Amino acid sequence: MRILGVDPGTHHLGYGVLDAEGDRTSCVAWGTLEGGPSREIHQRLFSLHQALADVVERWRPDQLAIEEPFVAPARGAKSAVAVGQAQAVALLLAAAGGLSVHRYSPSQVKSSVANYGAGSKAQVQRTVQLLLKLGDDRMSEDASDALAVALCHLQHSRAAERVRPL
Repeated sequence: MRILGVDPGTHHLGYGVLDAEGDRTSCVAWGTLEGGPSREIHQRLFSLHQALADVVERWRPDQLAIEEPFVAPARGAKSAVAVGQAQAVALLLAAAGGLSVHRYSPSQVKSSVANYGAGSKAQVQRTVQLLLKLGDDRMSEDASDALAVALCHLQHSRAAERVRPL
């Protein structure tokens, strides 16, 4: 199974690709796609669409795991809408590519990966690096969040397999 994890955003969209076979998990790729902060929203979304389509084409995932938008009230509704629009870009690509889609809240992701639903981005990033044996390789918070979403989905999938009736 190949999982594409996505941390949506219109300025920066994080992605991470995991391969899972049995109990073995390996990190295939990760990165951050830039929407261009000084560009209009439709231009950023188009750039993100093109770049994420390239990721899907290159890595050919089977499943998409995506973080649900959460925006603190201090950042406002406009920010929440923009994150939702970036999420829609990924969802459309998943539909076009026939990928199954799995959505997780930020607290589900943090609980699955760092065993604490209110963990910091630094805690999540360090845990992702340890779990995937990435050492101290430099990565953006957006990329580590995307890998965390993919790991969250993998844990949920494995748990569902164990409790599935025979």
